[in-house]
Parts: sequence; C-alpha cells; structure tokens
Amino acid sequence: MARAPRRPVFLPPAGYRQRRLRDAARLLPVAGIVLLLIPLLWKPSGTPQGVGNAAALLYVFGVWAALVAGARLLAWLLRLDAEEEGGEGPP
Repeated sequence: MARAPRRPVFLPPAGYRQRRLRDAARLLPVAGIVLLLIPLLWKPSGTPQGVGNAAALLYVFGVWAALVAGARLLAWLLRLDAEEEGGEGPP
C-alpha cells in the first residue's frame, strides 16, 4: 500500500491575502474605539504632567484622520484584490 505523499493544504495566495485584508477591515473599528478612548485616561491639565484639552483634541482629530485614511486604503486594496480574482469587487 504505497501512498502518495501528502501535500500540505494551503489557501491560494490571493485568497489568503483577501482574508487578511477583510480581517484588518473588521479590526479597524475596534482599534479606533480603543484609540479614541485613550484621552479619557489622561490626567487633567491642572496637574504637572497633565495633558491640555488642545492636545487631546489634536490627538482625537489625528486618530480620526488616520482611521479615515486606513479605511480608504483597505477599501482600495480589497477592491484591487477582488478585481484581480475576476470578481466585480464590493458594490
């Protein structure tokens, strides 16, 4: 009973890449919530190491801008991946 050597089962690279991109797209809102809650942990500006309201506002705006840019990049990459596979891409 000679058996053929077993080949490892792997996903095709394009399918694997698209799954990881979809995972990143699902993780983006969770990361955004965590990052936007960080200013609540900062000390008020009345203390010596406190962070002022202006710094907190700039941080929140920066996180928001990074989330928008990240979502745009992920959407673009997902669309490119879908077009490579011959699909129509997301609507």
